Amino acid sequence: MSLNTEIIHSIPVDELTGAISVPIYQTTTFVHSSPGVHQGYDYTRSGNPTRKVLEDLIAQYEKGTTGAAFASGMAAIDAVLKLLKSGDHVIAGNDIYGGTYRLLTTIFKKFGVDVSFVNLQDDEEIIQAIRPATRLVWVETPTNPSLKIIDILAVSKITKANDLLLCVDNTFGSPVCQKPIELGADIVVHSATKYIGGHSDVISGLVVTSTKELGEEILFIQNACGAVLSPFESWLLIRGLETLELRYRQHSSNAFAVARYLNGQPWVENVYYPGLTSHPGHEIAFRQQKYFGGIVSFTLRDGTLEAVKQFTKAAKLFKLAESLGGIKSLIAHPVTMTHASIPKERHADFGLSEGLLRLSVGLEDADDLINDLATASRVLQTEGVLN
Repeated sequence: MSLNTEIIHSIPVDELTGAISVPIYQTTTFVHSSPGVHQGYDYTRSGNPTRKVLEDLIAQYEKGTTGAAFASGMAAIDAVLKLLKSGDHVIAGNDIYGGTYRLLTTIFKKFGVDVSFVNLQDDEEIIQAIRPATRLVWVETPTNPSLKIIDILAVSKITKANDLLLCVDNTFGSPVCQKPIELGADIVVHSATKYIGGHSDVISGLVVTSTKELGEEILFIQNACGAVLSPFESWLLIRGLETLELRYRQHSSNAFAVARYLNGQPWVENVYYPGLTSHPGHEIAFRQQKYFGGIVSFTLRDGTLEAVKQFTKAAKLFKLAESLGGIKSLIAHPVTMTHASIPKERHADFGLSEGLLRLSVGLEDADDLINDLATASRVLQTEGVLN
């Protein structure tokens, strides 16, 4: 049985009514039969039947033991970092989401957690960065926004040899694309706002652990700190998981078509998409991913801010907005939007430039999306903005 079929049929039918859709238990509290005696739930912050279905499903999807649902992707990341204590050291990729960078370098820095940003594609650089206080290695792959591919298995061999935790942000990959736990990760996080939700209508985050012991620590943090996902939003993510495989497959197919088109255009300087054989991480992506993903980044040959402004204005189907993974195509300018918190002196390390644009390729017809980009380029060429 395929994993997709297994997941769909793991979504339970309601035992009380036979409802094929998971009920939304929109309640804050649960009645006890006597003091301290209840039916498994006492207060929705601590646990809710709808959220529990979601948490069990994502754990199953990621081949982990324990799932935990949070009010946002950043809340999920925050919970994982709360496994650390003052004096601990983190090694993170030098090309990560701006919000993660901000959390590490401002909030957790105040609490005495230090971080080193390194090239995670270089095993020796990782090894050289390890200190006696190092506890965690933080990986994104594909990275945001330059779509570098990190070899999860190679990094996991280093972390296991040095008794370190390995956390992989699998937001871009999604659980249908790659399984970090099977490749040696201890923890997986998702901004489930993206592909798992899939419809740009829910903010949410998920954590999955490889062991029950780690899972208990995350669940304790979830309950103690309280950034939990509501029952209704949990239901939205359950619905998203039902169609995730189909949507992600089409996202990837459309993105591949868009990447091939952009790769041959004279007004494009560079195209970043792991499905292209010219991509430095193509072979690793082919090995550890089922699909190449729905994100394409590229740089305009005339990489000025004015060119970026005019191009994003001329595109009609690609809406200028942050986020990704929804059914509608989006275009973002990382330097001024998703990665605005990255200091300018670190832009080169993070693969950022003024002319870089990130596409979240949606579920529209691929030819329509390509025509939209072509039309935008012609408008700018006519106005003399693009050469």
